[in-house]
Amino acid sequence: MKSYWRNRTDVEAINDSMALSIQCASSVSNMARRLQVRGNEVQELRTQVLSLQRRNRGLQQENKELKKLVDSYANDMRKKYSELEMNTNRLQEQQESLLLEVQKNLKISRPEA
Repeated sequence: MKSYWRNRTDVEAINDSMALSIQCASSVSNMARRLQVRGNEVQELRTQVLSLQRRNRGLQQENKELKKLVDSYANDMRKKYSELEMNTNRLQEQQESLLLEVQKNLKISRPEA
């Protein structure tokens, strides 16, 4: 191998050096193109992430508003249930009172012999 390098002319050495330089420049250029493509992909993904984060914040806000509505609805339903329960109890008491009154009236109208 040493004899090959010793027997080369300056022109051959320059040509080999230029060929290696061109290969190196080509490799660097290819790497730069690949890095640029990857950089574009990263930028696109970053844009998608930002868009998804905005959408997520919007959905979280909507979720909070819906939770407030559901809680308000549940509170209203509890109040209405309590009112209905009180009305039902009052009606049952009135019904019992009326039944007792009817029974008294029946006893008065039909005296026992």
